[in-house]
Amino acid sequence: MDTQTLIALVIFITTYAFIVSEKIDRTAISFLGASCLILFGVLNEEEAIHFIDFNTIGLLVGMMIIVSILKTTGLFQYIAIKSAKLSKGEPLTIMIVFCFVTAVLSAFLDNVTTVLLIAPVTLVITDTLNLNPIPFLVPQIIASNIGGTATLVGDPPNIMIGSAANIGFLDFILNTGPIAFIILIITLFLFNIIYKKQLIVSDDVKKKIFKFDEKLAITNKTLLTKCLSILFLVMIGLMTHQYFGLESSSIALIGASIMLIVSKSNVEETLHSIEWTTIFFFMFLFILVGGLEKVGVIDEIAKVIVSFSKDNLPLATILLLWAAAILSSFLDNIPFVATMIPLITKISLLSNMNVMPLWWALSLGACLGGNGSLIGASANVIVAGILKKNNHEVSFVEYMKIGFPLMIISIILSTIYLWIFYV
Repeated sequence: MDTQTLIALVIFITTYAFIVSEKIDRTAISFLGASCLILFGVLNEEEAIHFIDFNTIGLLVGMMIIVSILKTTGLFQYIAIKSAKLSKGEPLTIMIVFCFVTAVLSAFLDNVTTVLLIAPVTLVITDTLNLNPIPFLVPQIIASNIGGTATLVGDPPNIMIGSAANIGFLDFILNTGPIAFIILIITLFLFNIIYKKQLIVSDDVKKKIFKFDEKLAITNKTLLTKCLSILFLVMIGLMTHQYFGLESSSIALIGASIMLIVSKSNVEETLHSIEWTTIFFFMFLFILVGGLEKVGVIDEIAKVIVSFSKDNLPLATILLLWAAAILSSFLDNIPFVATMIPLITKISLLSNMNVMPLWWALSLGACLGGNGSLIGASANVIVAGILKKNNHEVSFVEYMKIGFPLMIISIILSTIYLWIFYV
């Protein structure tokens, strides 16, 4: 092993260890790691920039701007209140309906944004019903990660995979969408069993829900109409962008720019609402993995995997699915996926395997695996923080008793799905 390879490995492993430990902010430590690769000569500045996937970055920024403007209309509060009324104040029905709404919104926006918008309304509803919000919000976490699995824009790992493998919005809907829907339906059924006895209130309490007026949630009907029209066109564009020779990021950024102009929003405020720490975290991760790629570490790992699997696609696919799921339960799935993407790309060059099943296995494992523990995905951490701020704390073990078994069930279903249709 030469000096440059050793330096790249030490920097990557050290950075990853700090990301997992959460002792230092993940963006700050990844920034330092990427800078050290340049400082020690593993990469120069041009090479570092070359390894950044700007399609992923552009798609994230575009969708964040669109959602930021859309949320100012009050649409999400309207949907939540309307759903509660349609449930006639029945707590169990509200929980199931909110989960379904969360999953659908997570598929077309992103799961982190969705829980940030739905969770506060859920707390108002549970407070009105004098119920513990944990049986409502834990299922929403799980539903958001399942919904995010279904599309290109639903979960950051899918955005990264789609960009690297040139997989479009429609491809995700047709390949991960069906199993995500099946898993959601089965999970909702299991929630019904798990929480049935905890969600019981009197008829008088149920009637309090009807005091809410969902129409008051809409702050600007004209802007809402414009935003929904643009969002609809963006979704159509994402479904068809491959046929027009455009990247998915171009569609999202064009939609975002039009929405900024049409909405007459304060551009500075809108851009301030973007999760820039997440954006820069992605950029530094791409550079860190790029360092491993340059010195040949990714090539060597790919050769070992190809030698081990001996072009056995079923073995490679199922192993990747379960490894991604278990690791993503306890580690941040974003750096894991960032590491696996060039690995799968190299496997495709070194073997005779059709690697498409590997991309779907990585997507399903990383996204669904996030349900395994309270730190498995960003949405989990955010909702836990919201609960804590409102004096309702869910412990790591308490969440895991629900999330981990449901995650295992979802991966078993994914294994059957991949085996039947792909391997």
